Amino acid sequence: MFLILLILLVRLMVRNVIILGAAGRDFHNFNVFFRRNPEFRVVAFTATQIPGIVGRVYPPELSGPLYPNGIPIYPESELPELIRKFNVDEVVFSYSDVSHEHVMHLASIAMSCGASFRLLGPKDVMLNSSKPVIAVCAIRTGAGKSTVSRRVCDALKGLGVKFVVVRHPMPYGDLKAQAVQRFEKIEDLERFNCTIEEKEEYEPHLRRGYVVYAGVDYETILRRVESEADVIVWDGGNNDFPFFKPDLLIVVADPLRAGHEDKYFPGEVNARMANVVVINKVNVADERNVKLVEENVRRLNPHAIIIKAASEVYVDDPSVIKGKRVLTIEDGPTLLHGDLKFGAGYVAAKKFGASEIVSPKSCAVGFIRKVVEENDLLSVPALGYGENQLRELEATINNADCDGVVIATPTDLRRFITIRKPSTMVSFELNEIEGPSIRSIIEDFISKRR
Repeated sequence: MFLILLILLVRLMVRNVIILGAAGRDFHNFNVFFRRNPEFRVVAFTATQIPGIVGRVYPPELSGPLYPNGIPIYPESELPELIRKFNVDEVVFSYSDVSHEHVMHLASIAMSCGASFRLLGPKDVMLNSSKPVIAVCAIRTGAGKSTVSRRVCDALKGLGVKFVVVRHPMPYGDLKAQAVQRFEKIEDLERFNCTIEEKEEYEPHLRRGYVVYAGVDYETILRRVESEADVIVWDGGNNDFPFFKPDLLIVVADPLRAGHEDKYFPGEVNARMANVVVINKVNVADERNVKLVEENVRRLNPHAIIIKAASEVYVDDPSVIKGKRVLTIEDGPTLLHGDLKFGAGYVAAKKFGASEIVSPKSCAVGFIRKVVEENDLLSVPALGYGENQLRELEATINNADCDGVVIATPTDLRRFITIRKPSTMVSFELNEIEGPSIRSIIEDFISKRR
């Protein structure tokens, strides 16, 4: 009788939880904080930002013995109904690159329905590694993390350090199959059925010969990587903070969105935690905005080392652009999560003398048309979360009344879709202008650990 009463009492004390996410940070927070914790019962995930990821179930193979049926994933728009349906005690916010105002609106929705609202901090969800971790994160999506990550990796390679890149998650497909992914060759991208967004992040590293890990279960990933590398490079996503506790945190700021340093979550967290802040794109930003970013960074984090850098753009065939009417294609998350109207493709079109940059509103179809109009974009976002979006992207490009197409995605779209117009690829690299170089930062970091 006593045992039965004890079990009933424990059940009454369990707090029902909904995790708000976007197929990344939400799963990690669950795995690390909730999966083995009998004091909580996660009744649902919600999803936003990424199309086509609702209606799935976080599988029992990943959710563990406390969740034999897995955990359903609902649209975030249903939050009030879900709180009432599941008698939810706590709503846990677990995704990135949203305004502080956005976070508090969700908090207000949760609290108006009777639930508490929680943010899990680094102490609760960062994994400790036995190997040194260098993390590259950002204040906003599209700040130029990839160029900084590559510069870090190139410096480690030059020093003869054995390292592995671990990329922030992008698990938009079969979650069980994506639990732990190791990429060594370009062909591995097809083997794991990667989306365009995943290819854009992994391919530049693979082309340099660097091994990349990603997936869903980052504790398992970390233990595998520790047996393979002497140093781990965390390659961040959006403006999220690292899943692994960093020994060196490099954060990238974008003066094209000056003033955002203390207005977006968790970008401000990164700004305050950073050891090094790279103010990128100073070659295309207004000098006053560069100064504003520097002032804000120094106010938030007086001890951070500041580097000012240019993001230099190059094209493989300038004749496609010069004097021509062109359509520009950009990395999707940069435009949609990052609130930019254009990216490196638009910059390249201007730099190499396009006579006109064609508006995507004149040619976009399907979901791409919807996001172009809603966000008033000047370039086409390269959305490719599934086959339907790839076909819409292909139709959008081929509908355009233009002379050429400027492709500013890290992976060559021409491998996946047919573009019936002359096209050129854009590449971009970091060029430090003021302050120490990334290489000198890495050399100093490694020398102190030898």
